[in-house]
Amino acid sequence: MQEDTFRHKGMRQNLVQELKNKGITDSNVLDAIGAVPRHVFLDSSFVEFAYQDQAFPIGSGQTISQPLTVAMQSQLLNVSRGMKVLEIGTGSGYQSCILGHMGAKVFTIERQRNLYFKTKQLLAEFPYRINTFLGDGYKGLPTYGPFDRIIITAGAPEIPQDLVNQLKTGGIMVIPLNEQMLRITKQPDGTLKREEFGDCKFVPMLKNIGND
Repeated sequence: MQEDTFRHKGMRQNLVQELKNKGITDSNVLDAIGAVPRHVFLDSSFVEFAYQDQAFPIGSGQTISQPLTVAMQSQLLNVSRGMKVLEIGTGSGYQSCILGHMGAKVFTIERQRNLYFKTKQLLAEFPYRINTFLGDGYKGLPTYGPFDRIIITAGAPEIPQDLVNQLKTGGIMVIPLNEQMLRITKQPDGTLKREEFGDCKFVPMLKNIGND
């Protein structure tokens, strides 16, 4: 893992202040952003830009989301320590670590084979409870459910029913649906309460397991 210097830590604190200015209020989310070294999830050529509020490519046609998006999705999840969280789209692993730092037990699925193995190795160097899986995010992980929270980090054309089935009653799913950020809460009668939180852009959520 790359070194985490005082300079990196200083840049993280500047990023935390920027996110506060942009409306992030959850202290657990801000603490995690301030603690997790984002630069280690990026190619070394991007290290100088790691704490800017923007997305970057990470290979296999995927990106690491901008910090504001990570913070917003994490805030909408309303995670408490010890919760089981299913993440669809491991990507770089940065979002997994933010949730891990917040005390969640994370189950994360990646469909891009090369990215999965690269990220799995990196995540093993962190002290968080993160379980990685190679597979189809639309199907979730029924063996490990139900989950308190589900976060989808790719743009979905629909709300996957398999994931709804794996969400606990009262549980929350945060999903970018047709370029709208949604928070979905599963009601006791099985219906879904939907809340919209503005426009968003993500790489598309794809089915099947990729080989690239």
